[in-house]
Amino acid sequence: MELKFSQIPAFAGRYLLTLQITDVLDILIIAFLLYKLLTLVRSTKAASLLKGLLVFFAVLALSYICQLNGIYYILSKMMEMGVLALIILFQPEIRRILEQVGSRRIVAFFSHSEAGNVMEQTIGQTVLACTEMSQSRTGALIVFEREIMLDDLVRSGTVLDASVSSELLKNIFFVKAPMHDGAVIVRHGRILGAGCMLPLSKNVNLSRDLGMRHRAGIGMSENSDAVVVIVSEETGSISVAIGGMLKRHLKPETLENLLRNELLPQEDPDGAKQRFSLLRLLRSRKDGGADDGE
Repeated sequence: MELKFSQIPAFAGRYLLTLQITDVLDILIIAFLLYKLLTLVRSTKAASLLKGLLVFFAVLALSYICQLNGIYYILSKMMEMGVLALIILFQPEIRRILEQVGSRRIVAFFSHSEAGNVMEQTIGQTVLACTEMSQSRTGALIVFEREIMLDDLVRSGTVLDASVSSELLKNIFFVKAPMHDGAVIVRHGRILGAGCMLPLSKNVNLSRDLGMRHRAGIGMSENSDAVVVIVSEETGSISVAIGGMLKRHLKPETLENLLRNELLPQEDPDGAKQRFSLLRLLRSRKDGGADDGE
């Protein structure tokens, strides 16, 4: 039975009347899962693969409509191995999803309501640690992961799973500690790895005053969207690398504001000014406070 164009609204109306609550719930769950899948692969290598996959299906559909039998035959044969090819192409993303679903962070997989509070504490502890390491001229390299996952770099060092605290960061970067030469990688307020090896920057125009720690931090920011905090062992100055650019000689307050702006983009600027800084709270517990020098 052929459906005329004028009959489509009436047919759609009758179909909608047959929908039940379970059908609506089913559609909402599928839409939510697809949304979470897209957010996981966004800004990663899998995003490019997904775009290529969409182009493949578009060419397949066009070849069928335009009756390009040769192209359609070849592409349809390739589709027979499509499921296996997808598993191979998206293996890292599939593994990450299964790890999150099967771990204690399953709630975080579906909700990020507590992410802001955790990151606020992480930023405060990081600024406090960098301030003290700057005063003692202890070299440090801290990478804050954002959208692009850094699992391969985490495996290059010692895998950890610990909350960020100033004492832990100072112990990791203590000059005689076995992991002080590498980088610490932080994801969602937790330290994933320490002693990790980062790619060096290939920019030949960098200042000769910058050592290997700074070049590694800049290289990390060139190859990902991560925010990298660097404390110089020679001068004690604090720097931040973002998008291949290095901001040097930062004071603790400037570092805190910069990390808030980059890691808490949804935060209200007016509310941020009124909120009592965790850094100031921690400093107030010390006799006399700490200087704000480099």
